[in-house]
Amino acid sequence: MKDNYDLVVIGGGPGGYEAAIRAGQLGMSVACIEKRVYKGEPALGGTCLNVGCIPSKALLDSSHRFESAKHELGDHGISTGEVTIDVAKMLERKEGIVKQLTGGVAMLLKGNGVDWLQGWGTLLDGKGSEKKVKFTALEDESETTITAKYVILAAGSVPIDIPVAKLDGEHIVDSTGALDFAEVPKRLGVIGAGVIGLELGSVWRRLGSEVVVYEALPEFLAAADKEIAKEAGKLLKKQGLDIRLNTKVTNAEVKDGQVAVTSDKDGSLSEESFDKLIVCVGRRAYSEKLLAEDCGIKLTERGLVEVDEQCKTNLDGVYAIGDLVRGPMLAHKAMEEGMMAVERIHGEKPQVNYDTIINVIYTHPEIAWVGLTEEAAKDQGYEVKTGSFSLAANGRALAQGEGQGLIKVVADAKTDRLLGMHAISVGAGDVVHQGMIAMEFVSSIEDLQLMTFAHPTISEAVHEAALSADGRAIHAIQRKKRK
Repeated sequence: MKDNYDLVVIGGGPGGYEAAIRAGQLGMSVACIEKRVYKGEPALGGTCLNVGCIPSKALLDSSHRFESAKHELGDHGISTGEVTIDVAKMLERKEGIVKQLTGGVAMLLKGNGVDWLQGWGTLLDGKGSEKKVKFTALEDESETTITAKYVILAAGSVPIDIPVAKLDGEHIVDSTGALDFAEVPKRLGVIGAGVIGLELGSVWRRLGSEVVVYEALPEFLAAADKEIAKEAGKLLKKQGLDIRLNTKVTNAEVKDGQVAVTSDKDGSLSEESFDKLIVCVGRRAYSEKLLAEDCGIKLTERGLVEVDEQCKTNLDGVYAIGDLVRGPMLAHKAMEEGMMAVERIHGEKPQVNYDTIINVIYTHPEIAWVGLTEEAAKDQGYEVKTGSFSLAANGRALAQGEGQGLIKVVADAKTDRLLGMHAISVGAGDVVHQGMIAMEFVSSIEDLQLMTFAHPTISEAVHEAALSADGRAIHAIQRKKRK
Protein backbone atom coordinates (compact mmCIF):
# COMPACT_ATOMS: atom_id res chain seq x y z
CA MET A 1 0.00 0.00 0.00
CA LYS A 2 1.22 3.46 -0.93
CA ASP A 3 0.24 6.71 0.78
CA ASN A 4 -0.60 8.55 -2.45
CA TYR A 5 -2.64 7.55 -5.51
CA ASP A 6 -4.15 9.14 -8.58
CA LEU A 7 -7.51 7.58 -7.66
CA VAL A 8 -9.00 5.98 -4.56
CA VAL A 9 -12.24 4.03 -5.03
CA ILE A 10 -14.19 3.34 -1.83
CA GLY A 11 -16.23 0.21 -2.48
CA GLY A 12 -15.44 -2.97 -4.37
CA GLY A 13 -18.87 -3.80 -5.76
CA PRO A 14 -19.68 -3.82 -9.50
CA GLY A 15 -19.46 -0.04 -9.84
CA GLY A 16 -16.33 0.30 -7.72
CA TYR A 17 -14.28 -2.56 -9.10
CA GLU A 18 -15.10 -1.70 -12.73
CA ALA A 19 -14.08 1.91 -12.10
CA ALA A 20 -10.83 0.75 -10.53
CA ILE A 21 -10.07 -1.64 -13.40
CA ARG A 22 -10.78 1.00 -16.03
CA ALA A 23 -8.56 3.51 -14.24
CA GLY A 24 -5.77 0.93 -14.14
CA GLN A 25 -6.18 0.38 -17.88
CA LEU A 26 -5.77 4.13 -18.38
CA GLY A 27 -2.46 4.13 -16.51
CA MET A 28 -3.59 5.63 -13.21
CA SER A 29 -2.27 4.50 -9.83
CA VAL A 30 -5.37 3.13 -8.10
CA ALA A 31 -6.46 1.79 -4.73
CA CYS A 32 -9.81 0.06 -4.24
CA ILE A 33 -10.92 -0.09 -0.60
CA GLU A 34 -13.39 -2.86 0.32
CA LYS A 35 -14.22 -4.13 3.81
CA ARG A 36 -16.65 -6.98 3.02
CA VAL A 37 -16.06 -10.36 4.62
CA TYR A 38 -18.03 -13.27 3.17
CA LYS A 39 -18.02 -16.72 4.76
CA GLY A 40 -15.02 -15.69 6.84
CA GLU A 41 -12.90 -14.38 3.96
CA PRO A 42 -12.36 -10.86 2.59
CA ALA A 43 -14.38 -10.57 -0.61
CA LEU A 44 -14.77 -8.24 -3.57
CA GLY A 45 -17.89 -7.94 -5.70
CA GLY A 46 -20.19 -6.16 -3.26
CA THR A 47 -23.78 -7.19 -2.63
CA CYS A 48 -24.25 -8.26 -6.26
CA LEU A 49 -21.67 -11.03 -6.42
CA ASN A 50 -21.82 -12.17 -2.80
CA VAL A 51 -25.40 -11.93 -1.54
CA GLY A 52 -27.47 -10.43 -4.34
CA CYS A 53 -27.70 -10.76 -8.11
CA ILE A 54 -25.45 -13.77 -8.64
CA PRO A 55 -26.37 -16.14 -5.78
CA SER A 56 -30.08 -15.42 -6.20
CA LYS A 57 -29.88 -16.24 -9.91
CA ALA A 58 -28.05 -19.48 -9.11
CA LEU A 59 -30.90 -20.49 -6.80
CA LEU A 60 -33.51 -19.38 -9.31
CA ASP A 61 -31.90 -21.59 -11.94
CA SER A 62 -31.62 -24.61 -9.60
CA SER A 63 -35.20 -24.27 -8.41
CA HIS A 64 -36.51 -23.87 -11.97
CA ARG A 65 -34.70 -27.05 -13.05
CA PHE A 66 -36.18 -28.90 -10.08
CA GLU A 67 -39.69 -27.75 -10.87
CA SER A 68 -39.26 -28.56 -14.55
CA ALA A 69 -38.01 -32.07 -13.77
CA LYS A 70 -40.85 -32.66 -11.33
CA HIS A 71 -43.76 -31.21 -13.25
CA GLU A 72 -42.88 -30.53 -16.89
CA LEU A 73 -40.64 -33.26 -18.32
CA GLY A 74 -43.56 -35.66 -18.58
CA ASP A 75 -45.01 -33.46 -21.32
CA HIS A 76 -41.90 -34.27 -23.37
CA GLY A 77 -42.27 -38.00 -22.82
CA ILE A 78 -39.42 -38.05 -20.29
CA SER A 79 -39.87 -40.17 -17.16
CA THR A 80 -37.60 -39.53 -14.20
CA GLY A 81 -39.08 -41.33 -11.24
CA GLU A 82 -39.22 -39.52 -7.91
CA VAL A 83 -37.53 -36.10 -8.00
CA THR A 84 -36.00 -34.76 -4.79
CA ILE A 85 -33.99 -31.69 -3.85
CA ASP A 86 -30.70 -31.73 -1.94
CA VAL A 87 -30.71 -28.21 -0.50
CA ALA A 88 -27.15 -28.50 0.83
CA LYS A 89 -25.87 -29.45 -2.64
CA MET A 90 -27.83 -26.60 -4.21
CA LEU A 91 -26.26 -24.11 -1.78
CA GLU A 92 -22.82 -25.61 -2.40
CA ARG A 93 -23.23 -24.96 -6.13
CA LYS A 94 -24.28 -21.38 -5.40
CA GLU A 95 -21.21 -20.83 -3.21
CA GLY A 96 -18.94 -22.22 -5.90
CA ILE A 97 -20.25 -19.72 -8.43
CA VAL A 98 -19.84 -16.84 -5.97
CA LYS A 99 -16.27 -17.88 -5.12
CA GLN A 100 -15.34 -18.20 -8.79
CA LEU A 101 -16.60 -14.74 -9.66
CA THR A 102 -15.28 -12.88 -6.60
CA GLY A 103 -11.89 -14.57 -7.03
CA GLY A 104 -11.95 -13.48 -10.66
CA VAL A 105 -12.46 -9.86 -9.63
CA ALA A 106 -9.44 -10.04 -7.32
CA MET A 107 -7.33 -11.34 -10.23
CA LEU A 108 -8.59 -8.58 -12.52
CA LEU A 109 -7.67 -5.88 -10.00
CA LYS A 110 -4.22 -7.34 -9.56
CA GLY A 111 -3.76 -7.77 -13.31
CA ASN A 112 -4.55 -4.10 -13.86
CA GLY A 113 -2.21 -2.84 -11.15
CA VAL A 114 -4.94 -1.93 -8.64
CA ASP A 115 -4.15 -2.21 -4.93
CA TRP A 116 -6.99 -3.89 -3.03
CA LEU A 117 -6.99 -2.44 0.47
CA GLN A 118 -9.01 -4.67 2.80
CA GLY A 119 -10.84 -2.43 5.25
CA TRP A 120 -12.89 0.74 5.56
CA GLY A 121 -12.44 3.96 3.61
CA THR A 122 -13.53 7.32 5.02
CA LEU A 123 -13.38 10.56 3.05
CA LEU A 124 -11.78 13.03 5.45
CA ASP A 125 -11.33 16.08 3.26
CA GLY A 126 -12.42 16.51 -0.32
CA LYS A 127 -12.04 20.27 -0.63
CA GLY A 128 -8.38 20.64 -1.57
CA SER A 129 -6.47 19.61 -4.67
CA GLU A 130 -5.41 16.50 -2.80
CA LYS A 131 -8.20 14.47 -1.23
CA LYS A 132 -7.62 12.73 2.07
CA VAL A 133 -8.99 9.27 2.81
CA LYS A 134 -8.64 7.42 6.09
CA PHE A 135 -8.03 3.72 5.58
CA THR A 136 -8.86 1.45 8.52
CA ALA A 137 -7.34 -1.98 8.00
CA LEU A 138 -9.66 -4.95 8.34
CA GLU A 139 -6.96 -7.12 9.91
CA ASP A 140 -5.92 -4.98 12.87
CA GLU A 141 -8.00 -1.77 12.62
CA SER A 142 -4.86 0.31 12.18
CA GLU A 143 -5.47 3.68 10.54
CA THR A 144 -3.57 5.28 7.67
CA THR A 145 -4.25 8.53 5.82
CA ILE A 146 -4.04 8.25 2.04
CA THR A 147 -4.01 11.16 -0.36
CA ALA A 148 -5.40 11.07 -3.88
CA LYS A 149 -6.08 13.39 -6.78
CA TYR A 150 -9.53 11.87 -7.23
CA VAL A 151 -11.98 9.83 -5.15
CA ILE A 152 -14.96 7.73 -6.26
CA LEU A 153 -17.51 6.85 -3.58
CA ALA A 154 -19.07 3.46 -4.40
CA ALA A 155 -20.16 2.00 -1.07
CA GLY A 156 -23.45 0.53 -2.32
CA SER A 157 -26.55 -0.19 -0.24
CA VAL A 158 -28.01 -2.48 2.43
CA PRO A 159 -31.51 -3.87 3.06
CA ILE A 160 -33.96 -1.64 4.91
CA ASP A 161 -35.02 -2.83 8.37
CA ILE A 162 -38.55 -2.27 9.61
CA PRO A 163 -39.49 -2.02 13.32
CA VAL A 164 -42.53 -4.31 13.02
CA ALA A 165 -40.41 -7.26 11.85
CA LYS A 166 -37.07 -7.23 13.63
CA LEU A 167 -34.51 -9.56 12.11
CA ASP A 168 -33.22 -12.41 14.26
CA GLY A 169 -31.08 -14.04 11.57
CA GLU A 170 -32.85 -17.40 11.87
CA HIS A 171 -36.63 -17.08 11.59
CA ILE A 172 -36.98 -13.46 10.43
CA VAL A 173 -34.33 -12.67 7.82
CA ASP A 174 -33.47 -10.20 5.08
CA SER A 175 -32.62 -11.10 1.50
CA THR A 176 -29.15 -12.30 2.52
CA GLY A 177 -30.52 -14.77 5.04
CA ALA A 178 -33.05 -16.06 2.51
CA LEU A 179 -30.20 -17.31 0.32
CA ASP A 180 -29.03 -19.79 2.97
CA PHE A 181 -32.05 -21.65 4.32
CA ALA A 182 -30.78 -25.11 5.31
CA GLU A 183 -34.09 -26.70 4.38
CA VAL A 184 -37.24 -25.80 2.47
CA PRO A 185 -39.69 -23.96 4.76
CA LYS A 186 -43.15 -25.48 4.81
CA ARG A 187 -44.69 -22.02 5.01
CA LEU A 188 -42.82 -18.88 4.00
CA GLY A 189 -43.90 -15.28 4.45
CA VAL A 190 -42.44 -12.47 2.35
CA ILE A 191 -42.87 -8.76 3.11
CA GLY A 192 -42.61 -6.84 -0.15
CA ALA A 193 -43.78 -7.79 -3.65
CA GLY A 194 -40.89 -6.05 -5.39
CA VAL A 195 -38.03 -7.54 -7.37
CA ILE A 196 -36.33 -9.26 -4.44
CA GLY A 197 -39.53 -10.52 -2.83
CA LEU A 198 -40.85 -12.05 -6.04
CA GLU A 199 -37.52 -13.67 -6.94
CA LEU A 200 -36.85 -15.19 -3.51
CA GLY A 201 -40.49 -16.15 -3.07
CA SER A 202 -40.30 -17.93 -6.44
CA VAL A 203 -37.17 -19.88 -5.44
CA TRP A 204 -38.68 -21.42 -2.33
CA ARG A 205 -42.17 -21.84 -3.81
CA ARG A 206 -40.72 -23.98 -6.60
CA LEU A 207 -38.94 -26.10 -4.02
CA GLY A 208 -42.17 -26.77 -2.15
CA SER A 209 -42.90 -23.87 0.20
CA GLU A 210 -46.35 -22.42 0.60
CA VAL A 211 -45.57 -18.75 0.01
CA VAL A 212 -47.54 -15.66 1.07
CA VAL A 213 -46.33 -12.28 -0.20
CA TYR A 214 -47.53 -9.17 1.63
CA GLU A 215 -47.53 -5.90 -0.32
CA ALA A 216 -48.62 -2.65 1.34
CA LEU A 217 -49.29 -0.88 -1.97
CA PRO A 218 -52.64 -1.39 -3.71
CA GLU A 219 -51.04 -1.82 -7.12
CA PHE A 220 -48.85 -4.73 -8.24
CA LEU A 221 -45.48 -3.76 -9.78
CA ALA A 222 -46.37 -0.08 -9.92
CA ALA A 223 -43.19 0.80 -11.85
CA ALA A 224 -43.97 -1.60 -14.68
CA ASP A 225 -46.32 -1.10 -17.61
CA LYS A 226 -49.85 -1.90 -16.39
CA GLU A 227 -50.52 -4.46 -19.12
CA ILE A 228 -47.31 -6.30 -18.25
CA ALA A 229 -47.96 -6.05 -14.50
CA LYS A 230 -51.45 -7.49 -14.94
CA GLU A 231 -50.11 -10.44 -16.92
CA ALA A 232 -47.31 -10.97 -14.40
CA GLY A 233 -49.72 -11.00 -11.46
CA LYS A 234 -51.92 -13.54 -13.19
CA LEU A 235 -49.04 -15.88 -14.03
CA LEU A 236 -47.33 -15.68 -10.64
CA LYS A 237 -50.56 -16.38 -8.79
CA LYS A 238 -51.19 -19.33 -11.10
CA GLN A 239 -47.76 -20.63 -10.11
CA GLY A 240 -48.80 -20.60 -6.46
CA LEU A 241 -47.55 -17.29 -5.06
CA ASP A 242 -50.26 -15.91 -2.75
CA ILE A 243 -49.77 -12.19 -3.43
CA ARG A 244 -51.82 -9.98 -1.12
CA LEU A 245 -51.99 -6.37 -2.22
CA ASN A 246 -52.96 -3.44 -0.01
CA THR A 247 -51.95 -5.56 2.98
CA LYS A 248 -49.63 -4.10 5.60
CA VAL A 249 -47.72 -6.22 8.11
CA THR A 250 -48.21 -4.60 11.52
CA ASN A 251 -46.26 -7.07 13.65
CA ALA A 252 -44.07 -10.15 13.36
CA GLU A 253 -42.58 -12.07 16.26
CA VAL A 254 -41.18 -15.51 16.91
CA LYS A 255 -43.33 -17.79 19.06
CA ASP A 256 -42.34 -21.40 19.75
CA GLY A 257 -40.10 -21.58 16.71
CA GLN A 258 -42.69 -20.08 14.36
CA VAL A 259 -43.12 -16.53 13.08
CA ALA A 260 -46.50 -15.07 13.98
CA VAL A 261 -47.41 -12.37 11.45
CA THR A 262 -50.21 -9.87 11.97
CA SER A 263 -51.42 -8.05 8.86
CA ASP A 264 -53.93 -5.30 8.16
CA LYS A 265 -56.05 -5.18 5.00
CA ASP A 266 -58.57 -2.35 4.88
CA GLY A 267 -58.71 -2.20 8.68
CA SER A 268 -59.27 -5.93 9.10
CA LEU A 269 -56.52 -7.65 11.13
CA SER A 270 -55.48 -11.28 10.64
CA GLU A 271 -52.72 -13.46 12.06
CA GLU A 272 -51.00 -16.48 10.60
CA SER A 273 -47.88 -18.52 11.25
CA PHE A 274 -44.78 -19.21 9.12
CA ASP A 275 -41.59 -21.20 9.43
CA LYS A 276 -39.61 -18.29 7.97
CA LEU A 277 -40.27 -14.64 7.15
CA ILE A 278 -38.26 -12.67 4.60
CA VAL A 279 -38.21 -8.87 4.92
CA CYS A 280 -37.46 -7.22 1.57
CA VAL A 281 -39.03 -3.77 1.50
CA GLY A 282 -36.20 -2.01 -0.31
CA ARG A 283 -32.63 -0.89 0.20
CA ARG A 284 -30.91 2.24 1.53
CA ALA A 285 -27.58 3.83 0.71
CA TYR A 286 -24.76 2.43 2.83
CA SER A 287 -22.74 5.28 4.32
CA GLU A 288 -21.34 3.82 7.56
CA LYS A 289 -17.83 5.27 8.14
CA LEU A 290 -17.87 6.60 4.55
CA LEU A 291 -17.94 10.35 5.19
CA ALA A 292 -16.29 12.40 7.91
CA GLU A 293 -18.67 15.05 9.26
CA ASP A 294 -16.54 17.90 7.91
CA CYS A 295 -15.59 16.33 4.57
CA GLY A 296 -17.83 18.80 2.72
CA ILE A 297 -20.01 16.38 0.74
CA LYS A 298 -23.63 17.43 0.23
CA LEU A 299 -26.37 14.88 0.88
CA THR A 300 -29.99 14.87 -0.24
CA GLU A 301 -32.96 14.73 2.13
CA ARG A 302 -33.03 10.95 1.60
CA GLY A 303 -29.41 10.58 2.67
CA LEU A 304 -28.07 10.02 -0.85
CA VAL A 305 -24.91 11.72 -2.08
CA GLU A 306 -25.89 14.70 -4.23
CA VAL A 307 -24.46 14.44 -7.77
CA ASP A 308 -25.00 15.86 -11.24
CA GLU A 309 -25.67 13.88 -14.43
CA GLN A 310 -21.98 12.97 -14.64
CA CYS A 311 -21.90 11.70 -11.02
CA LYS A 312 -19.78 14.64 -9.84
CA THR A 313 -20.39 15.74 -6.26
CA ASN A 314 -20.22 19.33 -5.07
CA LEU A 315 -16.47 18.83 -4.50
CA ASP A 316 -14.04 18.96 -7.42
CA GLY A 317 -12.48 15.58 -8.05
CA VAL A 318 -14.94 13.62 -5.92
CA TYR A 319 -17.51 11.41 -7.64
CA ALA A 320 -20.25 9.14 -6.27
CA ILE A 321 -21.95 6.29 -8.11
CA GLY A 322 -24.42 3.43 -7.88
CA ASP A 323 -26.75 2.96 -4.94
CA LEU A 324 -25.28 5.98 -3.13
CA VAL A 325 -26.89 8.34 -5.65
CA ARG A 326 -30.21 9.07 -7.39
CA GLY A 327 -31.80 6.60 -9.73
CA PRO A 328 -32.57 2.88 -9.62
CA MET A 329 -30.42 0.63 -7.44
CA LEU A 330 -29.11 -1.61 -10.21
CA ALA A 331 -25.65 -3.13 -10.58
CA HIS A 332 -25.46 -2.32 -14.30
CA LYS A 333 -26.27 1.33 -13.61
CA ALA A 334 -23.42 1.46 -11.08
CA MET A 335 -21.05 -0.17 -13.57
CA GLU A 336 -21.71 2.39 -16.28
CA GLU A 337 -21.52 5.29 -13.82
CA GLY A 338 -18.15 4.05 -12.56
CA MET A 339 -16.79 3.82 -16.09
CA MET A 340 -18.18 7.26 -16.91
CA ALA A 341 -16.59 8.86 -13.84
CA VAL A 342 -13.15 7.40 -14.58
CA GLU A 343 -13.19 8.34 -18.24
CA ARG A 344 -14.29 11.88 -17.40
CA ILE A 345 -11.40 12.09 -14.93
CA HIS A 346 -9.18 11.02 -17.85
CA GLY A 347 -10.51 13.89 -19.98
CA GLU A 348 -13.08 12.06 -22.08
CA LYS A 349 -16.79 12.92 -22.17
CA PRO A 350 -18.98 9.82 -22.03
CA GLN A 351 -22.52 10.09 -20.68
CA VAL A 352 -24.81 7.44 -19.24
CA ASN A 353 -28.19 7.47 -20.96
CA TYR A 354 -30.52 7.12 -17.98
CA ASP A 355 -33.52 6.80 -20.30
CA THR A 356 -32.36 3.38 -21.52
CA ILE A 357 -31.48 1.60 -18.29
CA ILE A 358 -33.15 -1.81 -18.29
CA ASN A 359 -35.05 -3.30 -15.35
CA VAL A 360 -35.34 -7.08 -15.02
CA ILE A 361 -37.18 -9.32 -12.55
CA TYR A 362 -35.87 -12.87 -12.81
CA THR A 363 -39.06 -14.76 -12.10
CA HIS A 364 -40.19 -17.35 -14.63
CA PRO A 365 -41.14 -16.04 -17.05
CA GLU A 366 -38.90 -13.02 -16.62
CA ILE A 367 -40.30 -9.49 -16.47
CA ALA A 368 -38.26 -6.72 -18.10
CA TRP A 369 -38.64 -3.23 -19.47
CA VAL A 370 -36.74 -0.29 -20.85
CA GLY A 371 -37.88 3.28 -21.46
CA LEU A 372 -41.34 4.69 -20.88
CA THR A 373 -44.43 2.72 -19.97
CA GLU A 374 -47.61 3.50 -21.85
CA GLU A 375 -48.91 5.39 -18.81
CA ALA A 376 -45.72 7.42 -18.32
CA ALA A 377 -45.58 8.36 -22.00
CA LYS A 378 -49.12 9.71 -21.85
CA ASP A 379 -48.33 11.61 -18.65
CA GLN A 380 -45.41 13.24 -20.46
CA GLY A 381 -47.73 14.49 -23.20
CA TYR A 382 -46.98 12.02 -25.97
CA GLU A 383 -49.66 10.90 -28.36
CA VAL A 384 -49.05 7.21 -27.84
CA LYS A 385 -49.43 4.15 -30.00
CA THR A 386 -48.69 0.66 -28.75
CA GLY A 387 -48.33 -2.82 -30.14
CA SER A 388 -48.18 -6.15 -28.35
CA PHE A 389 -47.83 -9.79 -29.24
CA SER A 390 -48.58 -12.89 -27.19
CA LEU A 391 -45.99 -15.64 -26.79
CA ALA A 392 -48.89 -18.09 -27.22
CA ALA A 393 -48.55 -17.47 -30.98
CA ASN A 394 -44.76 -17.69 -31.11
CA GLY A 395 -43.49 -20.96 -32.55
CA ARG A 396 -40.20 -21.11 -30.63
CA ALA A 397 -41.90 -20.31 -27.32
CA LEU A 398 -44.44 -23.09 -27.83
CA ALA A 399 -41.73 -25.57 -28.87
CA GLN A 400 -39.93 -24.79 -25.60
CA GLY A 401 -43.11 -25.05 -23.54
CA GLU A 402 -42.82 -21.32 -22.80
CA GLY A 403 -45.91 -19.90 -24.49
CA GLN A 404 -46.76 -17.55 -21.61
CA GLY A 405 -46.45 -13.78 -21.63
CA LEU A 406 -46.20 -11.03 -24.19
CA ILE A 407 -43.94 -8.39 -25.75
CA LYS A 408 -45.11 -4.77 -25.93
CA VAL A 409 -43.75 -1.66 -27.64
CA VAL A 410 -44.64 1.94 -26.86
CA ALA A 411 -44.09 4.68 -29.44
CA ASP A 412 -44.76 8.33 -30.23
CA ALA A 413 -47.66 8.26 -32.70
CA LYS A 414 -46.55 11.54 -34.32
CA THR A 415 -42.91 10.68 -34.98
CA ASP A 416 -43.09 6.86 -34.83
CA ARG A 417 -40.08 6.89 -32.44
CA LEU A 418 -39.77 3.94 -30.07
CA LEU A 419 -40.23 5.14 -26.48
CA GLY A 420 -40.19 1.85 -24.58
CA MET A 421 -40.23 -1.93 -24.77
CA HIS A 422 -41.78 -4.21 -22.15
CA ALA A 423 -41.86 -7.98 -21.85
CA ILE A 424 -42.94 -10.85 -19.72
CA SER A 425 -41.48 -13.89 -21.41
CA VAL A 426 -38.79 -16.51 -21.28
CA GLY A 427 -35.52 -14.57 -21.58
CA ALA A 428 -37.26 -11.19 -21.30
CA GLY A 429 -34.10 -9.60 -19.91
CA ASP A 430 -32.27 -10.45 -23.12
CA VAL A 431 -35.19 -9.68 -25.43
CA VAL A 432 -35.63 -6.15 -24.08
CA HIS A 433 -32.02 -5.31 -24.89
CA GLN A 434 -33.18 -5.13 -28.51
CA GLY A 435 -35.43 -2.27 -27.47
CA MET A 436 -32.58 -0.59 -25.60
CA ILE A 437 -30.30 -0.71 -28.66
CA ALA A 438 -33.09 0.56 -30.89
CA MET A 439 -33.78 3.46 -28.53
CA GLU A 440 -30.08 4.36 -28.34
CA PHE A 441 -30.10 4.75 -32.12
CA VAL A 442 -33.41 6.66 -32.06
CA SER A 443 -35.14 3.95 -34.05
CA SER A 444 -38.74 4.05 -35.16
CA ILE A 445 -41.42 1.39 -35.08
CA GLU A 446 -41.03 1.22 -38.85
CA ASP A 447 -37.32 0.41 -38.40
CA LEU A 448 -38.27 -2.62 -36.32
CA GLN A 449 -40.93 -3.60 -38.84
CA LEU A 450 -38.42 -3.57 -41.71
CA MET A 451 -35.81 -5.71 -39.92
CA THR A 452 -35.57 -9.44 -40.60
CA PHE A 453 -35.84 -11.56 -37.45
CA ALA A 454 -34.68 -15.18 -37.51
CA HIS A 455 -37.34 -17.89 -37.44
CA PRO A 456 -38.12 -19.52 -35.11
CA THR A 457 -36.97 -17.27 -32.25
CA ILE A 458 -38.52 -15.53 -29.27
CA SER A 459 -37.30 -12.29 -30.84
CA GLU A 460 -39.86 -12.66 -33.61
CA ALA A 461 -42.38 -11.48 -31.02
CA VAL A 462 -40.57 -8.10 -31.02
CA HIS A 463 -41.11 -7.91 -34.78
CA GLU A 464 -44.78 -8.85 -34.43
CA ALA A 465 -45.31 -6.33 -31.61
CA ALA A 466 -43.86 -3.60 -33.82
CA LEU A 467 -46.13 -4.67 -36.69
CA SER A 468 -49.07 -4.74 -34.27
CA ALA A 469 -48.55 -1.05 -33.46
CA ASP A 470 -49.78 -0.28 -36.99
CA GLY A 471 -52.33 -3.07 -37.23
CA ARG A 472 -50.05 -5.24 -39.35
CA ALA A 473 -49.25 -8.22 -37.11
CA ILE A 474 -49.25 -11.39 -39.21
CA HIS A 475 -49.79 -14.01 -36.53
CA ALA A 476 -52.57 -12.23 -34.64
CA ILE A 477 -56.05 -11.07 -35.66
CA GLN A 478 -56.28 -7.31 -35.10
CA ARG A 479 -59.01 -4.75 -35.14
CA LYS A 480 -56.67 -1.87 -35.93
CA LYS A 481 -56.81 -0.50 -39.45
CA ARG A 482 -54.00 -1.95 -41.54
CA LYS A 483 -51.74 0.46 -43.37
